[in-house]
Amino acid sequence: MRSIQIYDTTLRDGSQGEGISFSLLDKLQITQRLALIGVDYIEGGYPASNEKDLEYFRKVHELPLRQSKISAFGMTRRRGLTVAADPGMQALLNAGTPVCTIVGKSSDFHATEVLRVSLDENLAMIRESVDFLVQAGREVIFDAEHFFDGCKRNPDYALATIRAAAEAGAQVVVLCDTNGGTMPDEIAALTRQAVDTVQAFGVGVGIHCHNDCDLAVANSLAAVDAGAVQVQGTVNGFGERCGNADLISVMANLGLKKQGYQVLGDASFERLTELSRYVYEIANMNFRNDQPFVGPSAFAHKGGMHAHAVARATSSYEHIDPQRVGNERRILVSELSGRSNIVALTAQYGAQADPVLMNKILNAVVSMEHEGYQFEAADATFDLLVKRCAGTFRPHFQRLKYHVEVSGDGAGDLVTEATVKVQVGGQIRHEVAEGEGPVNALDAALRKALNGSYPNLNDMRLVDYRVRVVNSEAGTAARIRVVIESSDSQQLWGTVGVSENIIEASWMALVDAVEYKLHRDELNTAAPQHLDAADNPSQTADEKDAGSPSPRATHG
Repeated sequence: MRSIQIYDTTLRDGSQGEGISFSLLDKLQITQRLALIGVDYIEGGYPASNEKDLEYFRKVHELPLRQSKISAFGMTRRRGLTVAADPGMQALLNAGTPVCTIVGKSSDFHATEVLRVSLDENLAMIRESVDFLVQAGREVIFDAEHFFDGCKRNPDYALATIRAAAEAGAQVVVLCDTNGGTMPDEIAALTRQAVDTVQAFGVGVGIHCHNDCDLAVANSLAAVDAGAVQVQGTVNGFGERCGNADLISVMANLGLKKQGYQVLGDASFERLTELSRYVYEIANMNFRNDQPFVGPSAFAHKGGMHAHAVARATSSYEHIDPQRVGNERRILVSELSGRSNIVALTAQYGAQADPVLMNKILNAVVSMEHEGYQFEAADATFDLLVKRCAGTFRPHFQRLKYHVEVSGDGAGDLVTEATVKVQVGGQIRHEVAEGEGPVNALDAALRKALNGSYPNLNDMRLVDYRVRVVNSEAGTAARIRVVIESSDSQQLWGTVGVSENIIEASWMALVDAVEYKLHRDELNTAAPQHLDAADNPSQTADEKDAGSPSPRATHG
């Protein structure tokens, strides 16, 4: 087994991605998560660039980092300065990290046209900078910027730059595909040349790829196969332009798919999904649904044939067990679904033995999706649909009337007020509330009407609200789909409503969200119920209609 070092640069290179900015606390929290999973190197930032990074290096020493090493990032000394007089080099030392990573030009074009130095001076800058830090007792990693593009222009000079760093005492020289335009076969061939060049010095070769051709992960794996001992990248592939190599995929491929490599020490790969989503949350970004290994759709099955096959043998449409990376299998419902999808999703109700009910559910799904519904992000609405089809849906309140009014004071300030009239048991509740918008006002008014009977709604909150035009060709008469995500202390769930009126679509999704919460809380405090229409002989005609709300109400 060949050990491959994982070098994370999410906190520096990743923060250069558009829309990403980490606070000091964010950086410290991400550092702890990376150390927990067993990442070998964590690049904390550039101490010469800003006060936040300086404070990070002061505080990071207080964290329990296990075997992870913190690295400070900097550049080779400036032209015309001695190493000792260069403020950037001094900042690296003052950071107090055991590892220093310095970037230098390995392309003759960048040396002469960007830095405006001679080729010999550029080599001296590399050599002297590495030696200065090594003499100060630091482990030094040299990032050879534009190495692959430099090799294509002037291979002898590009190799001379990494040789200079190796001679000066760098522990690893990292080959950077800075522009992200190199192909995997080129990466492999040039990595082998680099390994041969520095092997005599006992120096390892690393790889740092950008994703401009969507090949960063593939290129990183090609470099490892060619002899690289370190992979640099970011969690979720964050980074400038098209991002960096996604370390989540790199680690999963090296540790679970390829043979002969050891990564992350004894840490469990089951934390990969948790790590990925944690960093998304810290960065205030939505998950990438189709992200390999850890995305919500990575093990999602929508086609009926797929769901049927996975039910028999998971390997038929899954390359690994999702639990190995901390993810989960999902069966989706849509007009493409077959009986297998419905069976998988309704197994918890014991309904799989009822073919009539299965057909009823499937027909309802197809009909509702034709109207504009989608259930992939609306698991709670689907759950209620199943109950309605089975005749076991017992509403907790009857909707009688609602009204929303938005008024302005002429100065640009808007006031949104919602009135809700519902029947709970034998009582009529008529409540009014103001909100930041129509949905917020409706939610507040509905809670006022229901909280007296259902205090557990205090634990529920709306976390997301999305609107989509279904049939845009209809112009202003187009049908609107609203998806609401709600959560409590135990679960996150989605509901959907569709109407030509955005307020009505929102109201439908909101009511489903409340009903699901109340039904689920009741189920959690009682024995599991099997869906059997015969259990509810007194059901009204409206209740038997899977697409309409029930007029009956019971107390929870």
